[in-house]
Amino acid sequence: MIESMNPDISATDKVATLIESLPWLKRFHNTIMVIKFGGNAMIDDDLQRSFAEDIVFLRHAGIRPVVVHGGGPQISAMLDRLGIQSEFRGGYRVTSPEAMDVVRMVLAGQISRDIVGSINEHGPLAVAFSGDDAGLFVGRKRSIQVDGETVDIGQVGDIMAVNPEGVRQRIEAGYIPVVSSIAPDIDHPGQSLNVNADAAAAALAVALGAVKLVILTDVAGLYRDWPDKDSLVSTISADELRTLLPSLESGMIPKMAACLEAVDGGVEKAAIIDGRTPHSVLAEIFTQSGSGTEVSREAQ
Repeated sequence: MIESMNPDISATDKVATLIESLPWLKRFHNTIMVIKFGGNAMIDDDLQRSFAEDIVFLRHAGIRPVVVHGGGPQISAMLDRLGIQSEFRGGYRVTSPEAMDVVRMVLAGQISRDIVGSINEHGPLAVAFSGDDAGLFVGRKRSIQVDGETVDIGQVGDIMAVNPEGVRQRIEAGYIPVVSSIAPDIDHPGQSLNVNADAAAAALAVALGAVKLVILTDVAGLYRDWPDKDSLVSTISADELRTLLPSLESGMIPKMAACLEAVDGGVEKAAIIDGRTPHSVLAEIFTQSGSGTEVSREAQ
């Protein structure tokens, strides 16, 4: 894999790269990491392939990866294809029962299958697991405020509880769980809710006692003063992020809030990385500099 990244580097440089990873291999051996897969990496075949290689590398390096995914662009495309209206209010997709059927079909039937297939090109390692399998997630429907008015956005919810035993059993059996962000509605048995995949990944990381949460996105990391490219933050403490959160660009708030939730819940580190860069997961985990913005409980 290193050769495919850069065939021109010398053997000495390759060995140096391997040696640099040694402390992290020792530190993370036999620990659980939750990786949220999203952004352009989900719709670019080459990036999906490199992501799968990273996950398989983690597994064979002695780390126990768990993948959580959403699928906004794919859901929008399928709704358009089926002629089902797709509306956003206050940044949330209004999800009718008809649209929820499509959400479930795309997340659990298409995207999970594709990710599992990419990983399993390297052996029978991954298994799909929906958020409403074995009571993994429990959700509650939410409403939002738009211009001072309460708006019903349909079957969209927040995760209220996590029962990670089904996922843990698969980890213990040597598998890589691939989890889709769906939750049964605690107040309406038989109904499911579309939940934010970043929040789902954070909640699952806390419940599993993961050592790290990694969220792939479409930017290099957190910018203190977006769009100033020189304001990229390499590391930030939970307390500093808490203060900064309300001033962030709206699209980054759910991701950084998920990092904060994870760290507040006991996960040692959480990171936002650029999923447009091949093998950014390995760069984040196994190098000193990392590849994005890392959130920790205390200032570094």
